[in-house]
Amino acid sequence: MPFDLDGFAGIGYPMLFAGGPVPQLDTVLVETAHGSAFLDAEAQLQRYRGFLARLEDAALGVVESRALIYQLMRQI
Repeated sequence: MPFDLDGFAGIGYPMLFAGGPVPQLDTVLVETAHGSAFLDAEAQLQRYRGFLARLEDAALGVVESRALIYQLMRQI
């Protein structure tokens, strides 16, 4: 993800989306400073599916990621 990306509140917390061929069994594990939570209600899953789709859309591509990593390495 680009460092200057805005608009992704909560991105600092670990999250695991466990999905598979049966969407009704999908589960989200969210870890916060206050503990862990497993989310499996359809409304919650839809929210996280949308969140992950927006992250994927905003993420750098392979070439851009590699260029950013090389640029950061040269600065160190």
